[in-house]
Amino acid sequence: MEYFTLNTGALMPVLGLGTSNILGKDAEEAVITAVQYGYRHIDTASSYLNEKAVGRGIARCGVPREDLFITVKVWPSDYTRVEKAVEGSFRRLGIDYADMLIVHHPVGDYYACWQSFEKLVKEGKARALGLSNFSKEQIAGFIERFEVKPALVTVESQPYCPQNELREYLKENGIVMEAWYPLGHGDSRLLEEPVVLKLAEKYGKSPVQIILRWHVQTGNSVLPGSKTPAHIRDNIDIFDFELSAEDMAEMAKLDTGTLYKVFTDEMRQRYLRWEPDWDDQE
Repeated sequence: MEYFTLNTGALMPVLGLGTSNILGKDAEEAVITAVQYGYRHIDTASSYLNEKAVGRGIARCGVPREDLFITVKVWPSDYTRVEKAVEGSFRRLGIDYADMLIVHHPVGDYYACWQSFEKLVKEGKARALGLSNFSKEQIAGFIERFEVKPALVTVESQPYCPQNELREYLKENGIVMEAWYPLGHGDSRLLEEPVVLKLAEKYGKSPVQIILRWHVQTGNSVLPGSKTPAHIRDNIDIFDFELSAEDMAEMAKLDTGTLYKVFTDEMRQRYLRWEPDWDDQE
């Protein structure tokens, strides 16, 4: 495993298990399987409705809590009641602190959310803070306003839209960029790109492994998600080879600026209004 040194001084694994869209027993077993194969970063969120299952996996995985890096996200409808929301996530996950605490979307009073986050850092309940789906201009507002700076920003990033300009800005400010939808949401068109297939044959790896390795060498933290043991195993098997500079240049030609998910104002307003019972889950 390779690691980033965050601007807090803490180490964060470059690759982790994403748990979005994995529910119940599948999420529990995915966490256990991932840890067995060497994963130490587990990413979840209240909105995934799987924190109880992920928590059971954490409890059963056989690795001490201090050896795991656990990311927790707060949903927009909870920005004005952050401490209660985080306490709920911790209770469901069976933990008493988060290695990374993230503001999930740029809607609502996210500055008030961050102020509460800073208090949680001072209380030892959060080790580092991050942002999800925020723009460069919005991120700049946090850097300018607050004592505790973002350590990580997670956005969609994949070969069709690597977000190079944003990554460079974040790097200049000591912030790690993390990729969700790192495989283009499993798009067969991306996995069957000629350059990806050519490199898979060259290195004796799968197309998925080529793309994940590209992420790592690009400088991204990456969170592939799967409930299939073989896929979980293969996704972490990317640290025994390195793409050449020429191969990275060929991959760069895939950049068309195309995102798989574009957030609209209407979508974000729906997020702000969505207030489910987070405890109503398996």
